Amino acid sequence: MEISKPRIVVLLVITAVTSMFAASKLIEGANVDYWAYLHIIIAGALASAGSSALNHYYDRDIDPKMTRTSKRPIPSGRMAASHVLIYGLAVSCFSVIYGYVTINAVSALFIALGIFSYVIIYTVWLKRLNTSNIVIGGIAGSAASWAGWAAATGSMDILGFLVGFLVFVWTPSHFWCLAMKIKEEYAQAKVPMLPVVIGMQKTSKYILANTLILLPYSLMLYAFGMGLVYTAIAAVSGGLMLAYHYRLTKTPTSEFAWKAYKVTAPYLTIIFVAVALDAAFHFRF
Repeated sequence: MEISKPRIVVLLVITAVTSMFAASKLIEGANVDYWAYLHIIIAGALASAGSSALNHYYDRDIDPKMTRTSKRPIPSGRMAASHVLIYGLAVSCFSVIYGYVTINAVSALFIALGIFSYVIIYTVWLKRLNTSNIVIGGIAGSAASWAGWAAATGSMDILGFLVGFLVFVWTPSHFWCLAMKIKEEYAQAKVPMLPVVIGMQKTSKYILANTLILLPYSLMLYAFGMGLVYTAIAAVSGGLMLAYHYRLTKTPTSEFAWKAYKVTAPYLTIIFVAVALDAAFHFRF
């Protein structure tokens, strides 16, 4: 359970299921039954769990250097690295096969994209190399939404893409707040997270700038078919994030960054529940 990062599993499954439900209501011709929801939950959970295990395996050399990760199963000696690798590979591969057989090829493609983005692009390639690591890595979260949307429609349209891309736009603000909180740990592990490279003040300004992009982006989805329920919730939740991130630029400390992180963290769940609620009670001017 621990190497599968269950909190991330739950978050990504919520993202996939709400996207699937929204597509089934908003897109003409979409056909979804209860079994389809079960299949996307299983495939999504396995993909997230497998990816997380592979992340544990690859980061086994730097995890002991960070207090936040030093007690993970591999560095603490509770699991053999080879067992984690086998588990991660097996579960990741099975998730794609399961998605292909029980859902459809397009959804399985996005499941595979999510695994590849998180494991190869973020963990192996960018995390230790460049400050853009978490920015590009955010595509893995978007893939969960796209997989859910494609599970209902068998394809991808502009609204489905834009809904999924919300995760990508949200990710930098979320993880840079966390990086500000544990800046010294990342520095000790020599991971070039943004606060380590450019400092706390500049990072807080990047977070604010990112949120200034996220808020209008989220509201823009009304023009592509989302309704008033979603728009109202997006405005309130995005506005709250913006207020905290503005205050963060005035108090760029690890303590306030942690407060901002706690405000940013629930946003993704709230916004995707809003997407589902909007589809259920859809009305526009």
